[in-house]
Amino acid sequence: MSGRGEAFVAYLNENLQTIEDGVMAHVPVAAQQVGQSPDLDRYLYGPVARFVSSGGKRIRPALCLLGAKAVGADPKLALQAAAAVELFQAAALIHDDIADESTLRRGVPCVHVQEGVGLAINDGDAALVAVVGSILAAQSLSMQTRLDLLDEIVRMEERTIEGQALDLGWVRDNRWDIAVADYLYMARSKTAYYSAAVPLVLGAISGNGERAQVEGLRRFGLDAGLAFQIQDDLLNLVGDAEAQGKDYRSDITEGKRTLVMVWALEHTDESQREELVRILSSKTSDPDLMNRAVEIAREAGAIDYAHAYARELVAHAKEELDSLRIAEDARVVLISMADFFIERTN
Repeated sequence: MSGRGEAFVAYLNENLQTIEDGVMAHVPVAAQQVGQSPDLDRYLYGPVARFVSSGGKRIRPALCLLGAKAVGADPKLALQAAAAVELFQAAALIHDDIADESTLRRGVPCVHVQEGVGLAINDGDAALVAVVGSILAAQSLSMQTRLDLLDEIVRMEERTIEGQALDLGWVRDNRWDIAVADYLYMARSKTAYYSAAVPLVLGAISGNGERAQVEGLRRFGLDAGLAFQIQDDLLNLVGDAEAQGKDYRSDITEGKRTLVMVWALEHTDESQREELVRILSSKTSDPDLMNRAVEIAREAGAIDYAHAYARELVAHAKEELDSLRIAEDARVVLISMADFFIERTN
């Protein structure tokens, strides 16, 4: 990691234990009721807890704390919001793995592989219920603040589901007539809202931030969050194969409509377009065919375009902070975060 992202990495490390404790405190557990079946831990609460505790970088909950810090409040006021975002992430990943027919998540078998599809769906649903529960339990916040947080979370869930519908629908219908604008709308909806924009907003609302601060952080997060997704696309195709592991170039196997591939399909000749569509439609895991897909995209200028677009988004995100009245120490971390999003290698 270059020096430009170090402040954000340091912030993550400094707050990791606080975040872990806050998230795990809101993982659903069995209520103690007379006659309750002991099998609930086996079939529901145990799998959910194991999945939530299995890690991830905890970037989203960290952004909740950073949003509160940015408006001059105690970051701990955003712990319930941080837990809510991470529980939503858990539900989304459990359900996504089913939809994508994935087998591994974070180096271990997916929940639906371990528990079966029916139980995995139910486990994801339990995490979604806990999203609401974690906000309602935030006794340190006023009822109006909790309602405002829930309103943001509902809208975040709507955008994420809309983006997922487009992503899955294009694959189901074997659609390759996707324009760059279509991809950007999908990725902004599916990823940017819940990966960056709304976590920052939830933190700012928890800290009683002013409307201008909340909306400025939202705009910053939408640009930075979209850059985060584009970097994900790039790492999957041209990143470190060893660091990516079995996920390396899985976007080709799954036929994902990424910015790189959408741009390549729009900017290559007819024969190469047909070849690229054949590869992306074949669900191949042949390294030679995957190399060929990347070669076509590179020759079309798609990889350079995606790199440049992500950098432009980050530059615009930073400009958003210039006129925003927020705490200076938080501003430094936010700028570093934007750099981290496009400089990370995994």
